[in-house]
Amino acid sequence: SILSRETTEKLVQAGGYYSNLEFDLETGKRGSRYSLVEDLLCELTGAEAALVVNNNAAAVLIALDTLAKDREVIVSRGQLVEIGGSFRIPDVMAKSGAKLVEVGATNRTHLFDYERAISPDTAMLLRVHTSNFRIIGFTSEVSPEDMVALARENNLLTMEDLGSGSLIDFSEFGFPKEPTVYEIVRAGVDVVTFSGDKLLGGPQAGIIIGRKDVIARIKKNPLNRALRIDKFTLAALEGVLREYFDTEEALKKIPTLAMLTIANADLKKRAQRIAGQLKKRIAKSCGVKIVETVSRVGGGALPEFNIASWAIVLEPVAMKLSTFEQRLRKLTIPIVGRIENERFLLDVRTIQDREIGELAGLLNDLFSQGESVA
Repeated sequence: SILSRETTEKLVQAGGYYSNLEFDLETGKRGSRYSLVEDLLCELTGAEAALVVNNNAAAVLIALDTLAKDREVIVSRGQLVEIGGSFRIPDVMAKSGAKLVEVGATNRTHLFDYERAISPDTAMLLRVHTSNFRIIGFTSEVSPEDMVALARENNLLTMEDLGSGSLIDFSEFGFPKEPTVYEIVRAGVDVVTFSGDKLLGGPQAGIIIGRKDVIARIKKNPLNRALRIDKFTLAALEGVLREYFDTEEALKKIPTLAMLTIANADLKKRAQRIAGQLKKRIAKSCGVKIVETVSRVGGGALPEFNIASWAIVLEPVAMKLSTFEQRLRKLTIPIVGRIENERFLLDVRTIQDREIGELAGLLNDLFSQGESVA
């Protein structure tokens, strides 16, 4: 995710100055690199403890390796997701040593499905949030509250992989309802994992929160050393988490949140402003106009939801559209848009105000080369 200027400055400081990464300034002895972000995560989510590794797949891996190795983990068949790059939950589970027990049907899973599958070898009940796809129609799934109650009756652990976990309830801005991290923790789930980027808007990281005694076991796993994050990720994550303590400011400062929640009227004004600047620079070589379009969140979050937006349409006079698109990608600072209905579009939702002048300059330089391609 793009970071705010304040958080980016924390990265500069982490790289340009000494830091007390694993040094406790109070005691003068070795400290924990996670202590600061752990405190922030616990305060924001209501969890008892937290750990951060290098991505969410790693978070799932180390949690299962610690808590369910060589034992059974029960999961709904409809939640066996595949994420980008063909990485599948069953494959991650297999690497952890946990034994996958699928229950229910693809579209419907009931509490009794979990209950019937529990055996003396069962270690955990697992829920995986389908953050990158949707099953609609005749569907049913077990709530985290019901899963927790069943697990406690049988002295089992519970875990939820939220994927693109969110600290903000985006339904307040017209998006489909997605579970927030706080809601899952409040339901009593023992271990919750989610990404530090995506809907959170921070650096790539795998965040693990939950019960103090359970997280303590995960921290002691030797894999933690192999999967740990560096000081730059910690600095970026700390910066983003601090911004969440003022929700109103977070919606303005954290670029991902700002892009998702900006008003459509403001997007239209931005499109008009960009188009005005471009017409002054490239009008002779390229047609410029604004149109209504739709945005997608992407990044494995909020699938199939279209957000009303505005785009700049660029129509080069003496260049094939495919050639134009290719040349934009090969600029010193690449410009990436999309070809839709034989038009090249730049969605203004993703253009930062500070980038408008630079965008106009790059396009002016491209057309100033005086080359045409039939």
